[in-house]
Amino acid sequence: MAILVTGGAGFIGSHTCVELIAAGYELLVIDNLCNSRAEAVSRVEQITGQSVVFLKLDLLDKPALDACFAQHKIEAVIHFAGLKAVGESVSKPLLYYHNNIEGTLNLLAAMQRHGVSDLIFSSSATVYGDPDSVPITEEAAVRPTNPYGRTKLMIEDMLSDLTASPADNHIWRVVLLRYFNPVGAHPSGLIGEDPSDIPNNLVPYIAQVAVGKLQQLSVFGDDYATPDGTGVRDYIHVMDLSNGHVKALQWLQQQDAGSSMCEVFNLGTGTGYSVLEMINAFEQASGQPVPYKIVARREGDIATCYADPQKAQHLLQWQADKNLSEMMADTWRWQSSNPNGYDDPQE
Repeated sequence: MAILVTGGAGFIGSHTCVELIAAGYELLVIDNLCNSRAEAVSRVEQITGQSVVFLKLDLLDKPALDACFAQHKIEAVIHFAGLKAVGESVSKPLLYYHNNIEGTLNLLAAMQRHGVSDLIFSSSATVYGDPDSVPITEEAAVRPTNPYGRTKLMIEDMLSDLTASPADNHIWRVVLLRYFNPVGAHPSGLIGEDPSDIPNNLVPYIAQVAVGKLQQLSVFGDDYATPDGTGVRDYIHVMDLSNGHVKALQWLQQQDAGSSMCEVFNLGTGTGYSVLEMINAFEQASGQPVPYKIVARREGDIATCYADPQKAQHLLQWQADKNLSEMMADTWRWQSSNPNGYDDPQE
């Protein structure tokens, strides 16, 4: 029996594969490689010393997805696959709704046809939008401000409806993981975040400036109501985040197999760092300067966002252990060893 990891060649997916293998699970990884690389799966095998079954497969391909379930014994699904760039979702909303929603519908239908009940869904703190207060608990209002976040919330609603439906003969056991800002890389430096174009997220952009690929960082606004005027976010090491998926799966498999359930957890550190604090921490970890300029705020950006992770600590027995220095040191090890991402061959 294997754990099906959709989007398992991506940033969070590949690191979670490492943690799942360490926990003793067998894996089946599928990915359409539209914003990831098969090399990441090869490096997961290198790190773990275990072979991983990998299929290049798009969730929009119903026959191929059905064949995957028919040919492999799957005990649970961890669902990462989906388009994830906030800016692109604003300019191409139909692409995001088509890919993320329809792909998930196809996955759920295949699970139902083949009797697979357990699902961990990769959601996002973007579902909260601009919070009324921080830290953000799982009971906070959900009001995403962009199409990407809305696809995450729509999928959450779909899964909630499935688990609540008395007319559905299928037992569904679902965990929704809303995580904050994943950063860092595996400590080996073999896998990390490899944006296919100019990075959308802060830390890979900082790393590419430090390694000389990009000239300077743009800091969007220094007039927020924060200690230094720049936006404050909850950054979590990708290895802590990956471990959260393993803990969620283990917890889910301990629950009553005879009744449907849907539970949501925040995965974050509970601490916020500003953009300028992140730049300073990266410079200290890397020994490299990170030139930046202050520019106007981006529309839709908020001042402060960080998690209340107590529910995950209490029920999943999980907490984020890695500090900001470790996040930055591991990011730099990955970026400096792989200036061109997975295009750099390993010896």
